[in-house]
Amino acid sequence: MKVAVLIPCYNEDLAIRQVVQDFRAVLPSAAIYVYDNNSSDRTVEIAREAGAIVRCEPLQGKGNVVRRMFSDVEADIYVLVDGDATYHAPSAPEMIAKLVDENLDMVVGTRLHTEETGAFRQGHQLGNRLLTGFVAWLFGDRFKDMLSGYRIFSRRFVKSFPALAEGFETETELAVHALSLSMPVAEVQTPYYARPEGSESKLRTYRDGWRILIMILKLLKRERPQLFFGAIFAVLAVLSMVLAAPIVVTYMETGLVPRFPTAILATGTMLLGFLSLTAGFILDTVTHGRRESKRLHYLGYAAPGAARD
Repeated sequence: MKVAVLIPCYNEDLAIRQVVQDFRAVLPSAAIYVYDNNSSDRTVEIAREAGAIVRCEPLQGKGNVVRRMFSDVEADIYVLVDGDATYHAPSAPEMIAKLVDENLDMVVGTRLHTEETGAFRQGHQLGNRLLTGFVAWLFGDRFKDMLSGYRIFSRRFVKSFPALAEGFETETELAVHALSLSMPVAEVQTPYYARPEGSESKLRTYRDGWRILIMILKLLKRERPQLFFGAIFAVLAVLSMVLAAPIVVTYMETGLVPRFPTAILATGTMLLGFLSLTAGFILDTVTHGRRESKRLHYLGYAAPGAARD
């Protein structure tokens, strides 16, 4: 099978040589691609010296780079890993073997049990648990480390993935894509290391956490519109009943409606709620058709272990 290692990079000149060399050592027959995202340091030069195939993506953001890599590169197995030397290259053969042996579409290298000081900061661990738990509650509980940057994919996953995210929220989109199509996936515990001394993380905890949360809500609207618009209906219906309750009590006691504007507001709010509910039912039918189309496109590619079988 043809294996491609995909490494998105932005200003990683202190780490990229080690990443390329480590994956070359454990996957000697793989094609190693480094996609530079407007680096201002020596990332491109060092990656070429290390023997990687270097390409560039001018649109800033990891999601834009992932979209370009998935579009450009042809392979049977894809290894996606960050270029910061924090992930364990020797785990790749085990993860690939698991993907092929079990006919999976994605294997995620989890970082949850690292023992290296400073590798996985407490704030990032908490944010990861909260966001992963939120996705599990909305879409299904199949991942413990949804935001890991170390993944193995089948060709049919990569070529059926829409890749609409622009930044670090791309990991969330990858997870929800697998969950929405009920793909076979797995997780493998891998060591996780601190960055090389002097290199700086591109992740901004609060900004990127907020963007990931917004992406989850967008995916909820896109993949489960009945739940999304049903929740809006519930909020509007409760608000309408709260506004209407004193008016109804007064009417039952006196036969009068003294606060006519409030009555109109309560009625309008309830109507908006039912419009939202109706939109949810309609869009759920549309989403079902879209999901069927994506599933058929996904099935157009052979499973990872098909060639061996």
